[in-house]
Amino acid sequence: MRWRGQRKSSNVEDRRGMRSPSPLGLGGGGGGLLNLLPMVFKLFGVKGGIVAVLAIGAYGLLSGNLGSMLGGGSGGENLSTGGGQPVKQSAQEQELVKFVSVVLADTEDTWHQLFRKMGSEYKEPNLVLFRGATKTACGFGQAAMGPFYCPGDHKVYIDLSFFDDLKKRFKAPGDFAQAYVIAHEVGHHVQTLLGISKEVHKAKASLSEVEGNKLSVRQELQADCFAGIWAFNADRSRQLLESGDIEEGLTAASAIGDDRLQKQSKGYVSPDSFTHGSSAQRVKWFQVGFQNGDLKKCDTFAVSRL
Repeated sequence: MRWRGQRKSSNVEDRRGMRSPSPLGLGGGGGGLLNLLPMVFKLFGVKGGIVAVLAIGAYGLLSGNLGSMLGGGSGGENLSTGGGQPVKQSAQEQELVKFVSVVLADTEDTWHQLFRKMGSEYKEPNLVLFRGATKTACGFGQAAMGPFYCPGDHKVYIDLSFFDDLKKRFKAPGDFAQAYVIAHEVGHHVQTLLGISKEVHKAKASLSEVEGNKLSVRQELQADCFAGIWAFNADRSRQLLESGDIEEGLTAASAIGDDRLQKQSKGYVSPDSFTHGSSAQRVKWFQVGFQNGDLKKCDTFAVSRL
């Protein structure tokens, strides 16, 4: 990606220098015993990116989701440190912080433009950098969950160590693979602003677990499609993409499909437990967004076959 020299977002909150809270509410403070349960995130609609995109199950806790940085020292021009100790970071991490801030800024440019076309106003999310664990409006967030979005506070949460796993564990290297993760989580923010997440949450309350999972899959695939829309605009409007970038994104989307993650972790696949979609479905819907750049094409809730 041609990201160097581009605008950086001011909506990055750095908690990497803060002590990780205790999930039991001891010491650093937490949210009680319920915060130990990943299901709390599911109940509140937390998505973890891709990778998200990755969300809660993709990174290992629920065996099927991927879900989503700025130093307190040099290179932290756009950060809000949120208190805590000065951040110790390597040169590589410092560079990654800049990259994440640029990608977030570019998603802002894309969605501001698209919301204006709809006669509405885009409200930018914050992106929180943390290490290990952090408190959110949706409960207790941990790095093991992967990147995720919390609709309760309109924030995307990312422990940067995830990107090492994306490269090594999921075999999805490259800066665009990382950008796809961020764009997927921002896609969940867009769903929240449009009222989609609220409707999904309401509908799931009256559904069985299996049927609720199917609805979650449609929501996740739409977030993948929204990530593709961002890529469409980043390429057409600002020429940020380079040769091979889309292939990196497709590799990441495929790597975090529920079927592949379940096969790797359990040795078998259970479609009824899918919450994010298969590898093929995630790739397909990212491509739909990238090829069309049209929100109407991303209505995963209206199609009979995903």
